[in-house]
Amino acid sequence: MDLFDQQELGPVALIAKDGDVAYHGILLPPAEADHHLAGLLHDIDWRRDEAVIFGRHILTKRKIAWYGNKPFSYTYSNTTRVALPWTSQLLQLKRQVETHTGETFNSCLLNLYHDGSEGMAWHCDEEVDLKKNGAIASLSFGAERKFCFKHKRSAEVISVVLQHGSLLVMQGSTQSHWLHRLPPSRKIREPRVNLTFRTIVE
Repeated sequence: MDLFDQQELGPVALIAKDGDVAYHGILLPPAEADHHLAGLLHDIDWRRDEAVIFGRHILTKRKIAWYGNKPFSYTYSNTTRVALPWTSQLLQLKRQVETHTGETFNSCLLNLYHDGSEGMAWHCDEEVDLKKNGAIASLSFGAERKFCFKHKRSAEVISVVLQHGSLLVMQGSTQSHWLHRLPPSRKIREPRVNLTFRTIVE
């Protein structure tokens, strides 16, 4: 199942069982989204992502940043990161997402994909630091990219194209039953910045 160029008003439910994923479409108009993309590319403290896999220390081309209400520790891929203080821009975007979704968040993991050659493999966000079944709000800027979900048991795959300035929300038991990934695409030359607002358990 593929959902492309979603233009309807209101969120669209992407999965029918074992979780809750809603694509809200474009949250920020193009001019505002362009402004935020430029600011995020320039002002965020981007670092290459790190992982320890089978004892090997790996640095990715993709860059990340981790911000929060407090210097939260967050561990994934066997690497622990400490949250930086919010920037004014991130706080503004957090408030907009919270107002739109009715959820509250205390942290944000940001990803910078320089072009379509960079992506993310199948995974789920089930780290013990995260609120169990809590909402993760994903705000996208820049290049439109295909985003995929795969059911852990049935292997059913669902895809959606995430537009510039758009919002996707995963919550409930989604992480327990579904994997997700950002597949690479040779056709894409522009960068994409993704903000995933989360709740760390204190």
